[in-house]
Amino acid sequence: MRRTSLNHTAVASLLLAQILLSGCAQGPEPPSAAAPAAAVMPSPADAERGIPEHPRLLEYPPLEFTPPDREAHRHPLPSGVVVYVVEDRTLPLVDVEVLIRAGSYLEPPALAGLAAAVGSQLRAGGTRSLDPETLDEELAFLAAEVSSSIGETEGTASFNCLSRNLDRVLDLFFEMLRAPGFDRKQLDLYRSQTLQALERRNDSTGSIESREWTRLLRGKNHFTVDRVTKATIEAITRETMLDFHRRHVHPGNFVIAVSGDVAAGEILAKLSSKLEGWEVPGAEQPPIPGPARPPSPGLYLVDKPDVNQSRVAMGHPAVRREHPDYHALLIANHILGGGGFVSRITSRVRSDEGLAYTARSAYDFGVYYDGIFRAFLQTRNAAVAQAIEIVREEIARMRSEPVTEAELSSAISYYQGMFPRFFATPSQVASTFAEDELTGRPHEFWTTFREKLGDVTAADVLRVSKEHFRLEDLVILVVGQETEVLAGNPERPQFSVEKLAGEKGVQRIPLPDPLSLEYGS
Repeated sequence: MRRTSLNHTAVASLLLAQILLSGCAQGPEPPSAAAPAAAVMPSPADAERGIPEHPRLLEYPPLEFTPPDREAHRHPLPSGVVVYVVEDRTLPLVDVEVLIRAGSYLEPPALAGLAAAVGSQLRAGGTRSLDPETLDEELAFLAAEVSSSIGETEGTASFNCLSRNLDRVLDLFFEMLRAPGFDRKQLDLYRSQTLQALERRNDSTGSIESREWTRLLRGKNHFTVDRVTKATIEAITRETMLDFHRRHVHPGNFVIAVSGDVAAGEILAKLSSKLEGWEVPGAEQPPIPGPARPPSPGLYLVDKPDVNQSRVAMGHPAVRREHPDYHALLIANHILGGGGFVSRITSRVRSDEGLAYTARSAYDFGVYYDGIFRAFLQTRNAAVAQAIEIVREEIARMRSEPVTEAELSSAISYYQGMFPRFFATPSQVASTFAEDELTGRPHEFWTTFREKLGDVTAADVLRVSKEHFRLEDLVILVVGQETEVLAGNPERPQFSVEKLAGEKGVQRIPLPDPLSLEYGS
């Protein structure tokens, strides 16, 4: 006899059919159309318990949240390194994170990519006494997760482990930090993988947009602009990595965050022991440079012939995070395009016109120099001009009329409601305070955050929009199929990219050679 196998969906369907058939054959008459409504009406008992008739009538008490006291967790070590410790005995786990004042701004142009290579190979390249395979095996045996990286302005090395394995993992972790092996075979592998990635960096409109947008806003020589080439990667050697490590990865540039199943006194003593005798070079880190010049407003186009959708970015330099308009700008950008489906750009471009799946704005506040205001979207090539015009209209509306009380209240509630997430776990508390220590953010930022948000008015939003959303300074970048972008939508001839470009005209950016970044003519 052959067996017939049924999947879970088929079984569920058969059971449902049996129930329905049983109900039709034996059950009572179907209820009237009015019965379901009656069934969900609140009972007198619900009313007595204070249960409202509809979820929209629910009322919640005001959110009360006081951020943790930073000083209660701050511990300067004799070496000068500041450590933040947040004890949590819930689980037998420990998190340790070392923040490093180092980044790609420290590397010479001829060695672009050096900082990232050092950050990667701290973990991947073993130590002077342990080759990469041996280090991997021992960390795996200890169930420890260890990682390291170095970005534009800071680096990080971290681990998570069982508290019973803390001492041995600390030994391995600080050997990795203090005496990295920078194994040559691992470096060759890293170099090969990086070169393969460079070859593909013109394949994606997203990577093209990111590179060219930063270049337009920051200038071609700023360290945040992609300067990595085949030549610079091949110039990186074990010796150049060791030199970068010696000059920049040391306790003089450390801030440490610790959380989990530890006693503050014990972990501080262990960290002091690990840092003892570590030579610190006398030279201080140079300041992090800002852009050398302001960007040139205009409409720029990169031709990507093989795509049917364009990426659009438009914006201009913004302000730093200590600016007095910080809180009002948060609210203004949330209403304009940062608030997802409730924001104006998303509502117009996506919901009303159906031109894009993603259409948003971001106001990134600078830490060491001015940030960037950016509106961005992705739409079909022929609709680019219309989508840009809609975004411009919404920016103009923010500058010309007050936002509604509903928009203002919703934006304030959003940021006040998400505020506790920065301190949701012991690890987040320690990391937030360590990051503030590294970047110089005062603790009063957190203690006054919700109050200052609550003080923002519609008049404030209108004022900062007029001052900080500047239509005349917009840099507009389009990455898409040039012929279709310029032709536009024949059904909407009033929208034209060339009209938007004005007297300067559409300024074309050629795709560079992916390995050399040479742009040619």
